[in-house]
Amino acid sequence: MTVRPLHDRLLIKRIEEKETVKGGIIIPDTAKEKPQEGEVIAVGRGKKTEEGKVIPLDVKAGDRILFGKYSGTEIKLDEQEYLILREDEVLGVVEGARHAAGKK
Repeated sequence: MTVRPLHDRLLIKRIEEKETVKGGIIIPDTAKEKPQEGEVIAVGRGKKTEEGKVIPLDVKAGDRILFGKYSGTEIKLDEQEYLILREDEVLGVVEGARHAAGKK
């Protein structure tokens, strides 16, 4: 199933942080905070002005973004969790994320 967000909304997949456990202590998933970083999966066409002009979005599919802790609406598609939020809820774009992901 595919979803195309409307207007200025984005479909986001949260990026889970790598868990490092020291001393053998395992933190259950229910006690962990949800990550505030995600990858843009799909974007809407843009925000419409009162005159009917469409303003394109600054973010695009594939961008890595930061968003607020309580931003957006959580949805589940094909057993995968996603977040739909408005572009104005995006705090910033992580620059160089694509290049850094491939390097070790």
